[in-house]
Amino acid sequence: MHNAALIHAERAVPRYTSYPTAPHFTGAIGPQAHAGWLDCLPPQASVSLYLHVPFCTALCFYCGCTTKATRRPEPVAAYAERLAREIDLVAAGVGSRQVTHIAWGGGTPSLLGPPLLRRLGSRLAEAFDLDRLAEYAFELDPRETDEPLADALAAMGVDRVSLGVQDFSAHVQRAIGRIQPFATVERAMRQLREAGISSINLDLMYGLPHQSARDIRRTVQLATLLAPERLALFGYAHVPWMRANQKRIDEAALPGAAERLEQSEAAREVLLANGYVAIGLDHFARADDMLARAAASRQLRRNFQGYTADRADVLIGMGASAISRFPQGFTQNAPDALSYSRALDEGRFATVRGIAFTSNDITRGALIERLMCDLEVELDPSTLADAAPHLAGLAADGLVTLEGQRLAMTSAGRPFVRLAAAALDHRLQGQAAARHSAAV
Repeated sequence: MHNAALIHAERAVPRYTSYPTAPHFTGAIGPQAHAGWLDCLPPQASVSLYLHVPFCTALCFYCGCTTKATRRPEPVAAYAERLAREIDLVAAGVGSRQVTHIAWGGGTPSLLGPPLLRRLGSRLAEAFDLDRLAEYAFELDPRETDEPLADALAAMGVDRVSLGVQDFSAHVQRAIGRIQPFATVERAMRQLREAGISSINLDLMYGLPHQSARDIRRTVQLATLLAPERLALFGYAHVPWMRANQKRIDEAALPGAAERLEQSEAAREVLLANGYVAIGLDHFARADDMLARAAASRQLRRNFQGYTADRADVLIGMGASAISRFPQGFTQNAPDALSYSRALDEGRFATVRGIAFTSNDITRGALIERLMCDLEVELDPSTLADAAPHLAGLAADGLVTLEGQRLAMTSAGRPFVRLAAAALDHRLQGQAAARHSAAV
């Protein structure tokens, strides 16, 4: 990779899992707006649900999620009770609405344990119409997975699980505070499949401390031996100003831009050689997987969980820090469990911030999503005129092409798609306060 491209790689831009991005959310959007937007959903609107559990037994050094460490069962049980109350509040607002997707994330949602998970799963089934559920997903820590948990998830209807792996190299695991041998992941996958869970995703990561291209190549080779249906390959986002646990990572041990690009390409080569299809920026799947089919038919979507085949009209987030997407805008719950719980105890939604869409937000958001998903997009004249100066450098370095109004990433430019998306972001220009992770 030539020097000009490396300079692009070091630029800081949003990840574009939403638009407008979260730094633009304000306290002007609160519980009343959230409740009002729920109340005025069209009768035919389909709904996707996301439930966030902000607890782990210990914090990994690299983690950028909204979570906290606890080994006590009491806070987790108390949180589950508040989550049940929020389910009831949402159901009262939208009625027995058709739900097409459910996803649990964290944190480590399995810390709720099989009894509480079954209880909350039953609450969801009673509150919503799940007859046309297309996917029921759950994030898992392989170290916390056992047969009773796998059986409980299968009984709830979970059909896709995402396991956090990051890297199989012992020295990298020590550097990120997550000791997790290959056998642990292999055992978890066997238990899940024996329970009847049909689709498994593995999350891998490059750009970690003391990690080399050889490490990531070996990790990906081992991962393919487990035959997951999907893999996600994320670049580590070092944002210690946002996540104090990342201060435990030795910044001097982090790979530079050239090394990160080499690692990303090494992983990609192994995955493609093993029959996986590249999807968007950082996902891979078997050709017959739902995600690959969505990408092939240009129906891939992108939300706060990353790339998805979820085409629901509305995404309702429940739990601390959870974000909802309505036709009118985004809302976000209180990020800490205490404030979240207090709101539910008072019988109200825990919304603390959000943003109402402008017509320009809707237009630009749709263009950014298509570019992030399809790696090309047809721009309207106004957006093209605004974006052209910001795309010129990427085009000069062979990372994008502009033919008429069609913007497309080149093969070399694929890892830089967030930079091209940033050129379409009318809110980013002139924004000085927010800090973002490196582009690649």
